[in-house]
Amino acid sequence: MNPSTRDFVGYGANPPDPKWPQSARLAINFVLNYEEGSEPSVDDGEGFTETWFTESNGLNTGIRGRDLAAEGLFEYGSRVGFWRIMRLFRERRLPATVFACALALERNPEAALAIRESDFDVCSHGWRWIKHYLLSEEEEREHIRKAVESLTRTTGQRPQGWYCRYAPSENTRRLLVEEGGFVYDSDYYGDELPCWKIVQGRAHLVVPYSLTNNDGQYGGSIANSDQWFAFVRDAFDMLYREGATHPKMMSVGLHMRLIGHPARAVALERFLDHVMKHPDVWIAKRIDIANHWIATHPHVETATR
Repeated sequence: MNPSTRDFVGYGANPPDPKWPQSARLAINFVLNYEEGSEPSVDDGEGFTETWFTESNGLNTGIRGRDLAAEGLFEYGSRVGFWRIMRLFRERRLPATVFACALALERNPEAALAIRESDFDVCSHGWRWIKHYLLSEEEEREHIRKAVESLTRTTGQRPQGWYCRYAPSENTRRLLVEEGGFVYDSDYYGDELPCWKIVQGRAHLVVPYSLTNNDGQYGGSIANSDQWFAFVRDAFDMLYREGATHPKMMSVGLHMRLIGHPARAVALERFLDHVMKHPDVWIAKRIDIANHWIATHPHVETATR
């Protein structure tokens, strides 16, 4: 049997102390996934309409041609949901990170300008919201290049992080290092703290993301705002308690076409206010977490991870 390339051990029972700023117990990062306008569609040549994370998911299986209902649900995210979520963060003067699909922002210059004028950082969510693991190496290399060029132009900042739609290919991390300019990627769900990987002989930082503390739960077992609020509140409360002795990190993923609807946005509103009531919490941009980790826990050549 061949040795596994996977790491099932990680930090184990003794994770490092992140030494967050102001001795925070918990670093929390909110992520706005801006995808609407870059998803697979008939218009863009895929021959089908993406329905994932919408009320239309699974309802029109096998439909021929365009699924106009699903298209409208995606458009709600960029036309309405984005602005509602932005208002909630602006009112509280809170930072966040935008996982931005480049083509989507090209198609909504007003949203791109709002992100440019905000204090949010931009992490590339790819040129398009498609399955990277189905791309050839050359196709993926070109998608990475186009995403960097486009987001730099539309948002005024070069993306310093990367996160794929669905999942990365086996080439993605190597291609990111090859492209250069990326401080981290978030294509990993296997930890609650940043960790180092060796890619082509070079140290590369991974800042794990979460599909659990995510409004994608609305597409699964959670039906209403009370349930989602309770779910992420409980996660926060446990991490906050644990953080008294072993400081933690929490990622919260948001999708404009999901939590941007009013009956769901109230849960986000309640959760933001719950977080803000607690002392010793660092509400941070993702790039700030990455830069802090690099400064505080630089890669050591003799380390095994």
